Amino acid sequence: MSLTSNTRGTGPLSGVVVADFSRILAGPYCTMLLADMGATVIKVEGPEGDDTRLYKPPSVNGIGTYYLSVNRNKHSIVLDLKDPQDLETAYEIIDAADVFIENFKPGGLAQFGLDAESVAERWPQLVHASITGFGTKGGSHLPGYDLLIQGVSGFMSVTGSPDGPPQRGGVALFDVITGLHAAVAVLGALNERGVSGNGQHVELDLLSAALSGLVNQTTGYAACGNDPQRLGNEHPSLFPYGPFPTADKELIITVANNSQFTRFSTVLGMPDLVRDPRFDSVEHRNTNREELRVLLNGALRTETAETWASRLQAAGVPCAPILSIPEGVQYAASLGLDPVVQVGQGDETVPLIKNPVSYSRTPVSYDKAPPALGADTEDVRQWLRTHRKDPS
Repeated sequence: MSLTSNTRGTGPLSGVVVADFSRILAGPYCTMLLADMGATVIKVEGPEGDDTRLYKPPSVNGIGTYYLSVNRNKHSIVLDLKDPQDLETAYEIIDAADVFIENFKPGGLAQFGLDAESVAERWPQLVHASITGFGTKGGSHLPGYDLLIQGVSGFMSVTGSPDGPPQRGGVALFDVITGLHAAVAVLGALNERGVSGNGQHVELDLLSAALSGLVNQTTGYAACGNDPQRLGNEHPSLFPYGPFPTADKELIITVANNSQFTRFSTVLGMPDLVRDPRFDSVEHRNTNREELRVLLNGALRTETAETWASRLQAAGVPCAPILSIPEGVQYAASLGLDPVVQVGQGDETVPLIKNPVSYSRTPVSYDKAPPALGADTEDVRQWLRTHRKDPS
């Protein structure tokens, strides 16, 4: 797919051009979301390419699936910013762009005239998004890797068994959350530019995104000094809420209000639980969770997880099995969610996980497979020779 055809798409961001100087995960996840929505995303890579191309196993045709997961619908051009001609090409790409996204170390772009002040002066209508690990003040010298953020944010301190060590999440959670925040920030800045005619610099850092993403846990500390601890699969404010043993395996049950608890206790054959003063409110169930746990476990162990799931779901009590990643994808498919999409054309087609958003009029697209390193260099250069931005 050529850049020309991509700029004529029907997605909600059709016509928007993004100069993507980011790598690894947070930035590329953001720009993939923008690309899915129809933006023309030009992925500028150094001679060695995005690090994640080599993050393997697993891999497909020698390319790490880590890279494939966040780089569809983009056009790759290789530029060495230390080369004057390549730097001039980089300027031309930004000239043509509405959005410039980068995750260089703070101060790292100043030598190329691409620091925030220089960008604002040269391209006053540009939306410039910068992503760092720990901000541009006291933490500007710290490298921004997700695992470091999981550690210092407090996330690991509340993840894992109470009697076990702090535990990382099974995915680079805060890279993804930062990427989502970045996409929202870019959309907000583009909307405001439509009113004022001016671009602006939006800054994000992984640690701030993590503290925001920890929602009730960090707010509990900020608002009243609460110091949350590891609870394993327990919820700090709700019970029953987590995996429970049945006759064959665990079943996740989430009872978040009194109405659900009434239905739950009725299905278990213990309708009087809801009138027991130890369990008649969310707060009381939390306070007396160990007493309640004994009663619930005794009842649940009499039938299989599948049997209980059928009964509870029929009664409107939220529950779910614990599945593997393959089983989770297959389960989504069984619900008609079509989680896997074929991205690209012809021999370049690759199966990837779909964008989670569905638009009624301007659907996302999956036209272009994640590009090989520099695969679109000539197309980008040709596009730059012919492309002229609408001055409006």
